Amino acid sequence: MNLLKSIFIGNYMMAIMGITGYAVWMLYHGADMVSWGGVVLTSAPLMMFISVVMIFKNIARTSARLPLINVLGATGTGLTVWACYQAGASQFYPPSVLAPVLALAAWGGFLLYAYWFSSYGGRQPSTLLKIGSTLPNFSVRNVDGTTLSSAQLTDKPAILIFFRGNWCPLCMAQIKELVSRYKDISSLGVRVALISPQPHGNTEALAKKFGVDFDFITDEGNAAARALGIAQAHGLPMGMQMLGYDRETVLPTVIITDKNGKVIWTHETDNYRIRPEPDIYLDVLRRHRVVPTVA
Repeated sequence: MNLLKSIFIGNYMMAIMGITGYAVWMLYHGADMVSWGGVVLTSAPLMMFISVVMIFKNIARTSARLPLINVLGATGTGLTVWACYQAGASQFYPPSVLAPVLALAAWGGFLLYAYWFSSYGGRQPSTLLKIGSTLPNFSVRNVDGTTLSSAQLTDKPAILIFFRGNWCPLCMAQIKELVSRYKDISSLGVRVALISPQPHGNTEALAKKFGVDFDFITDEGNAAARALGIAQAHGLPMGMQMLGYDRETVLPTVIITDKNGKVIWTHETDNYRIRPEPDIYLDVLRRHRVVPTVA
């Protein structure tokens, strides 16, 4: 299933770019405004959304099903099909049905993206992450090359963020949010560890980019993710291997531990576009009296 998703996302993104471009070209050359405008209304919103997310990397979370884009897609598809129907049965030859076919393909692809691709299929909490217990043994590599054990990583209150890699725009936005709260978090004596199975050079680049005293960590071979039961086989979009990433990645996960290394909270999202906000982490730490409460 993960392999199918890996293949789907790259091909669908190219398809909606092609569909949008072709529809705009048809409109430019005087094609029916309603029919081909409907195609643009169906395909362009998701293409623009994905483009904004990937270029600016400032969106850390979205709604689960992207209802506005869905409504626009349904509306555009409906307009295109209606225009084709209005043309009359005598006009139903290949060129006239191309618009509704492309609109249906774009909208159908969106539904797959929103309801199938984005979801982890009813992800169940890892049985290896138990509230009140210490983490299983594993080792990771700090940005300076130092090997850290799971016990060393949680020798003080810690927020552990397992993210997919620098290639993931929502992951980068999530990290930006944490960096913006750096002073608030560091003043509480809490470790923030950002852990990814990406190549170590990418981890070094990330640490240099943000320049804050967080722990930027490489999970070599995805060993920690496997030890915690949060690895994702074939989680990398097809083609990203050319940038040095491995096909197996990690399911976005947040783990918070107290001063004794005990797990007090986890967040194991079932949708890669849904992530908790930094204020939630601080609230968890305060509710468990790990850090002082606000007066």
